[in-house]
Amino acid sequence: MRFTTGAVLLLTAILSMASDTVLLDYDFRRLAAEDVVNLSDAYSDKVVLVVNTASKCGNTPQYDGLEKLYKEYGEQGLVVLGFPSNDFMGQEPGTEAEIQEFCRLTYKVKFPMFEKVVVKGDAAHPFYDDLAAAAGTYPTWNFHKYLIGRDGKLITEFSPRTKPYDDKIISEIESALKM
Repeated sequence: MRFTTGAVLLLTAILSMASDTVLLDYDFRRLAAEDVVNLSDAYSDKVVLVVNTASKCGNTPQYDGLEKLYKEYGEQGLVVLGFPSNDFMGQEPGTEAEIQEFCRLTYKVKFPMFEKVVVKGDAAHPFYDDLAAAAGTYPTWNFHKYLIGRDGKLITEFSPRTKPYDDKIISEIESALKM
């Protein structure tokens, strides 16, 4: 009986450790490029703010705040990851090259941007399925934000209306960076 209980506890611990890294264990192509990045390999020691973006949205000016967060907290371990999506009223209709040019020229975005993906519904990328399962919600609009800790677990999510320099976001980021 003790052997069985010990084996079950060991298996549970192994599965628990494995699930900690699964959230970021996805490969994505960099925006308008061919090189592929495994998020877990590249950012497992970072606090990660995942954002679905769009160039023709009322929230598009949030690029400024996201870039500012990336610059201000990057050396402490924060990375912002942008995922363009055309899921909300066709507000990201451009090609990846057009999106990249817009982000760099208009907002001087330097934080990592990845391939255009579907972030909600039956066609959602599995990464967004996992984020939604952990948070209890898919993105509700463009610029929905998910904060992931250094341990690879979701800390919290923020609505698109929550701007990058909202006190709630800053507090959660600073708290996560201390861990």
